[in-house]
Amino acid sequence: MKRLCIIPCGAKKIWDKQPAAGPTRADQAYLSPFHQACQGYARAFFTDWLILSAKHGFLLPDDQVPGNYDVSFGSGHPETISAEQLRTQATEKGLYQFDQLVILGGKKFRPIVAAVFPQTPADFPLQGCPGIGKMLQRLHQAVASGQELSQSRT
Repeated sequence: MKRLCIIPCGAKKIWDKQPAAGPTRADQAYLSPFHQACQGYARAFFTDWLILSAKHGFLLPDDQVPGNYDVSFGSGHPETISAEQLRTQATEKGLYQFDQLVILGGKKFRPIVAAVFPQTPADFPLQGCPGIGKMLQRLHQAVASGQELSQSRT
């Protein structure tokens, strides 16, 4: 079975610490503790993973992020990527080849994933966590133990 892990980007970015950083690889651009924990989990358990950005869409680890931005899903920001644009990216990046998706994002990701991948089973292993602290704890424990989180399928 071919699986893809999709992780959230995060508000804290490299340009917040290094304003002159310039274009940066996606896997180095996002600095929030939650993003870092998700990236660690994705690297530990998946061959294929990517970052979902509300502005740039699906970012492979070596894709370039041109600079700082502040756009989030559900904010109504005019630069929020559309489902149609995400479907185009999914086709261009070969994302429809996967048999299963594992999504480490929150509730905002559910309708997006359903709109872009209506036929692909999606698991949300962090569903039901009472907050970011518990999510971080679960991600760190999974990586430390070498045991993937149990899946919550939708």
